[in-house]
Amino acid sequence: MLNIKMLKPYYVKEDHRFIRVVLAYQYFSLFIDDELYQFIPMESREIIIDRKSKRVHNVFDIFVFQRGKRIVYVSVADLLKLPDFITHLHAITSPYETKAVIAKPDQKNKELETVIDDLEKENLRRLINRAIDRADKKAFTELSDVWNEEYC
Repeated sequence: MLNIKMLKPYYVKEDHRFIRVVLAYQYFSLFIDDELYQFIPMESREIIIDRKSKRVHNVFDIFVFQRGKRIVYVSVADLLKLPDFITHLHAITSPYETKAVIAKPDQKNKELETVIDDLEKENLRRLINRAIDRADKKAFTELSDVWNEEYC
């Protein structure tokens, strides 16, 4: 039977797509059949979480735990079956998840405003050109005044 004794990240690394929880010696330990095993970074040493789906990306990776000379191999999929593991993992990654959600809408709004401003400027330029083509002095004067107020 598996139980989590301690799960602390050595550090957390993030990019636009993944949150990576990097593990090291003495930061991750399990009780396996009531005996304490320490994590050793022999095979895998990180848990990768996809930001969009909020799912663990590397479920088939194997973590190695050691007690004296005994070594036990545990897959990430097996660890994900433990409610305690999911609780610890969520506590570690939740600050990074919310930070990404807050930052993205502001950036998208700024980009959207820039695109809209550029489209409005191009539209006004086309309307001025149309007034010139049609020799419409009144429309040309009005549109030129708007151009001067907005962009000069």
